[in-house]
Amino acid sequence: MIWFKERRRKKIGRREFSSAWRQTIERNIPLVRYFPPGDREELERHIQVFLAEKRFEGAGGLAMTDEIRVTIAAQACVLLLHRKTDYYPGLYSIIVYPHAYLAHRSDQDSMGIVTEGMQSRLGESWTQGAIVLSWDDVKSGAAGMNDGHNVVFHEFAHQLDAESGEVDGIPILPHRSRYRAWAQVFGEEYAKLQQDIERGQEILLDRYGATNPAEFFAVATEFFFEKPKQLKGKLPRLYDELSRYYKQDPAALNTYERF
Repeated sequence: MIWFKERRRKKIGRREFSSAWRQTIERNIPLVRYFPPGDREELERHIQVFLAEKRFEGAGGLAMTDEIRVTIAAQACVLLLHRKTDYYPGLYSIIVYPHAYLAHRSDQDSMGIVTEGMQSRLGESWTQGAIVLSWDDVKSGAAGMNDGHNVVFHEFAHQLDAESGEVDGIPILPHRSRYRAWAQVFGEEYAKLQQDIERGQEILLDRYGATNPAEFFAVATEFFFEKPKQLKGKLPRLYDELSRYYKQDPAALNTYERF
């Protein structure tokens, strides 16, 4: 029952937060150092619930540790701050490799020809059930808080996107009236990114965001949290839509990001 789940989560969130976990977050995720005290407290509550409900599995010879679990959980929970959340309800397992890993890939071109092969990956989000991550890239993404690349933010944005039933770059929004503005802003900025790449013009977002609308949302999420001042300055409408969705204003944090 929903009431029982909420009661259990509140009880978990009231537990004393491990000092060792707090040290791990401080050491591995510099972005959190700039959060106000209230946000840190909320983040810690979310982390406790997340860790209680999700299963972590090591792959490729990786031995699972609290450092790995907490570093991933903390970043995943940054996306949940200030919002009513069900803690990624379609996600049950986080599979972690020590390094980039090989995964099967199948592509179909416009002529219907299918090409299959193996591809090196840093992470991937399955529509139901699991996220796969490279621990090396989890660490580097968290440490480089201003480089616009964060594999945890990226893959967990896909999970938020999938909650609507389709991975199409349109997550569940709080009000029906927001969908029109979201579709307009994201549609226009996605098309512009594709055009700018085609014309060889300078771009802010990673070119991978031009792959499809789902990747555009995930890449935009990475930049929203890691290069917020640049995103707000150069793509203000996109920043505003993300700010309304995540209910955060990372550009206002006193970080060392520069234009």
